[in-house]
Amino acid sequence: MAHVLVIGGGVGGLATALLAARHGHTAELFERDSRAPGTALDRDFFGWRRPSVPQATQPHVLLGAARTLLRDVLPDVYREMLRLGARERHELDWFDERPPARPGDEDLVMLQARRIVLESALVTALRGESGVVTRYGEPVTGLLTERAARAGAGAGTAATAGAAGVAGDCVRVTGVETALGEYAGDLVVDAGGRRGGVERWLALAGCRPAVVERHRTGIAYFCRWYRLPEGRPEGPRRPWAVTGGPFAGCAVFPADNGAFAVTLFVHTQDETRGALRDPAVFEAVARAFPPGAAWLELGAEPLSEVMATAGLDNRWSALVDERGPVVSGIVPIGDAITHTNPTLAQGTSLALWAALRVARTAHRDPGSARFAAEHHAWAVRTLKPWFDFQVVADTAVGERFAARAGRTGTARETAALFDCALDDPEVMRARARVRHLVDPPERAYADPEIRARVARWLAQRPDYAPGTAGPDREEWEKLTRAR
Repeated sequence: MAHVLVIGGGVGGLATALLAARHGHTAELFERDSRAPGTALDRDFFGWRRPSVPQATQPHVLLGAARTLLRDVLPDVYREMLRLGARERHELDWFDERPPARPGDEDLVMLQARRIVLESALVTALRGESGVVTRYGEPVTGLLTERAARAGAGAGTAATAGAAGVAGDCVRVTGVETALGEYAGDLVVDAGGRRGGVERWLALAGCRPAVVERHRTGIAYFCRWYRLPEGRPEGPRRPWAVTGGPFAGCAVFPADNGAFAVTLFVHTQDETRGALRDPAVFEAVARAFPPGAAWLELGAEPLSEVMATAGLDNRWSALVDERGPVVSGIVPIGDAITHTNPTLAQGTSLALWAALRVARTAHRDPGSARFAAEHHAWAVRTLKPWFDFQVVADTAVGERFAARAGRTGTARETAALFDCALDDPEVMRARARVRHLVDPPERAYADPEIRARVARWLAQRPDYAPGTAGPDREEWEKLTRAR
């Protein structure tokens, strides 16, 4: 078994340490913050300043992929989330009567909760693991390295192509360094997010640079948290998750204990975006969209100010180039390898998948170049397609917002698929299988029956124009000027 050193105590880091211990390894977790999440959810969520985790107070949802993993692999964490107030919602409950069940429908259930609920449940589980040491307030400041021996570099398959012969110029990470000392390990896991220092430390060690693919989204988010009135545990049966027009959109994220977030998103160059920081303007604009109106008219109490997030990008960072691994003994998970814009809520699921993969494979010579190459090959097969899907979706939204134009041609057909799903259970099921990371879009949406259903739906609506929900530009500018 291996001794695993985990950089970062966010969701990915906590899950890696926990899963590693439950697969027979030992683990040490290093976190910059001096404290762990507790069970005082509101206090921790709204009152805990976490500059190294700017996304901590943004809306989260656990897709079916994450829920299935928790239910099957970490059932105690799953039960604790429910005890803390997380709620489940089946995607097919959109309809007044849920359609007859089919195999796989059990994977189309999301867990609605704030991020702090998952973190708290993971910390509770970690406290019962004797094989884990958590070092809060002790951030990693560097890596311990040595020059890898040429012997043992893996090769021979397409998955590890390029690994052969590179161990001689491949640095091996053997541990981490903090202000308090040095710690040796068999494998270091970078769960420090996109703002971690690993790439800089690897450069100092003489490694070739990581291969980074970055796509700007051009989208800015404005979010505000609310709570439903006392005695109203649920919002509208149909949550109206996302609607959008040619230049802006609105999303509602139901969470735990009656809390929900309303999010508005616009292009980063929209000159009116600054006005959305004003709570009165934010709420007036949110009420101009169907989802915002449906939830806010219930008399919800605001729990936060308006929180802005911009500069979002989709970033893929690989520690393998055309010559093979640039380093061994360390692998990235979570945002350290694939950071995606939160629109599709994929991040937590992808991080949990990677954490489980590390736990299941850490006994396989984790310091070798072969291990690094195989981890990368797995990530390319398993994570990269969902990253690419996010990039395509965000590019379309960003371009539409920038041009302030509706969707035509193939974009109209794509929009019709999503709108048709609100009427047709079979199309909704296909859409849900993509949304919950069960089937890739090229499989689910290429099904002849699904294509035929969408075509019939469009034929019955010759004047269909997508993206018309919400205010037009004249009303938008009137609302954002009313300060």
